[in-house]
Amino acid sequence: MSDSTNFSLKPIGYVRSSLVDLGAAPMQGKEGAPDAWIELESELTPGLLRLSAGDDVIVITWFHLAARDVLQLHPRDDTSLPMTGVFGTRSPDRPNPIGLHRVTVREIDGNRMRVGPLEAIDGTPVIDIKPVLDRTDDA
Repeated sequence: MSDSTNFSLKPIGYVRSSLVDLGAAPMQGKEGAPDAWIELESELTPGLLRLSAGDDVIVITWFHLAARDVLQLHPRDDTSLPMTGVFGTRSPDRPNPIGLHRVTVREIDGNRMRVGPLEAIDGTPVIDIKPVLDRTDDA
């Protein structure tokens, strides 16, 4: 039997972006984030089959610079907003700092996929990519 309380994730690739300063990155992609490249491990290139420019995907990242001990915060760092449990926010600071980014595929070039807009900073590990399902699908 496997131990369901301990498991590991392996990055499938990394974000390559002009965003290098965490403090300067927008909080959400639609707030002025640039396009960025996702550079996959070369052996995973076949996983891009049938994805093409114009497709919407969810990029799942690991916020490697996030604080993992935060359980409550003011949303968007706005102290005029009430303290909120981290699970009711999109904050990157959380026990398991997983990022979800809905982006549009702009271009695929070998093991690289340009997507946008993406607010993740350069070097952010990517742990998965999933297609966006229509509302009629089991989303």
